[in-house]
Amino acid sequence: MANQQILALCNQYQAILLSEAPLLHIAIAPNPPVQFFEALRFICDKPANVEYWPVEQLEKARHSRPSVSAEEPLENTAPVVQLLQDTLHKALQLRASDIHFEPLEQGYQIRFRVDGVLQLQPLLPSHLAAPLTARLKVLGNLDIAERRLPQDGQMEIEIEQRKCSFRIATLPVYNGEKVVLRLMAQTEQTFELSELGMSPEDSSRFQSALANPQGMILVTGPTGSGKTITLYSALKILNQVSANLCSVEDPIEIPMQGLNQTQINTKAGLNFQSVLRALLRQDPDIIMVGEIRDGDTAEIAIKAAQTGHLVLSTLHTNSTTETVVRLEQMGVERWMLASALNMVVAQRLVRKLCPHCKEQLPEDIILPTSLWATALPRWQATGCERCYGGFYGRSALFEILLIDTALQSAIIAGMPAHEIETLAREQGMMTLFESGCQAVEQGLTTLEELYRVLGVPHG
Repeated sequence: MANQQILALCNQYQAILLSEAPLLHIAIAPNPPVQFFEALRFICDKPANVEYWPVEQLEKARHSRPSVSAEEPLENTAPVVQLLQDTLHKALQLRASDIHFEPLEQGYQIRFRVDGVLQLQPLLPSHLAAPLTARLKVLGNLDIAERRLPQDGQMEIEIEQRKCSFRIATLPVYNGEKVVLRLMAQTEQTFELSELGMSPEDSSRFQSALANPQGMILVTGPTGSGKTITLYSALKILNQVSANLCSVEDPIEIPMQGLNQTQINTKAGLNFQSVLRALLRQDPDIIMVGEIRDGDTAEIAIKAAQTGHLVLSTLHTNSTTETVVRLEQMGVERWMLASALNMVVAQRLVRKLCPHCKEQLPEDIILPTSLWATALPRWQATGCERCYGGFYGRSALFEILLIDTALQSAIIAGMPAHEIETLAREQGMMTLFESGCQAVEQGLTTLEELYRVLGVPHG
């Protein structure tokens, strides 16, 4: 039977599939759109012979050939199963963290999030949207018939003899249903502190804070900034037989030996506060709270940090000093915060320049001295067969606020965030932007990438 994906592609572009063996042979009108060749390369891994026929000849040939329907249910047929396998395999090869399946008016779009940026793949024919969505729902144990409500779940699939876990989420959109897959963290993650990208000084300060028997360490930043990896790297250092490590998470993203992990279940009434109260009765030494989302969780976590426990958690703020204001807005008294907080780590992920194709341009970049005192090299992300658009992988930028007695006094006195930042910088704190400028200086990334992630600072 003819490959239905190729037939569907031919139908979409008014082409004719002449033969599949020994060589793929297709006839199409002159000057076909570039999307035709991109889609052909995407769904077919063997060479193709494309002939250009006059429109009249194509019409005559099309009417004389038996019609093939591409509209039959395909979710369990070989072409759709293979297309999904190929798509997931390609996503893994490109190190994608998320895969977006998006129905559009003119076709079916797939985008991979590679190193934090969405990358467009060749457009597929529109009729593949329904069977691909159905196939994904089957794998994720979702309701195939329900198209009006969002659904989410988990799926496990074998790709090239490797088991991969994905979180799946569907959403009704204008042209059908959008599906997003999030690749769950793989077990080969090492969680070595040295691999996070901290400078030797910051790494030393971070490890000193972890050596404290009590107090709170907060890691802040937006979604997808690597906070979880930083927390687990800290837990790996703390993970000793002599210590009782407990965590409350939503969901448990990375199972870790030696860590007592509890997943919240709001439907069953198991929220962060109730689990945290239960954990305090489990004789813990170290507690990890996946995220501080409200005042109640913040208060219990801070009280735990004041009563002989080391507490690690995350928060969504833009900088280290804004954390004080955010917790205050949640209803935490400043004197409680000053007595409990040991360290705040703010972080972001920037794409790293590909070492094989990066180029340094002759003119340096001069920034206002209030932002960065020296000239910065101007790097160009050229792009080659080894990378994606001149970048390969990501590195973290850090801003580490160590709470000493001077900063404790400033917090208790009600000092605003910008004044706390000035005081911290006087004591040697490097801001996220300064950390980024250092990365540009070392040839790790570009200033444009820094602006993309952090925005343009006011200098």
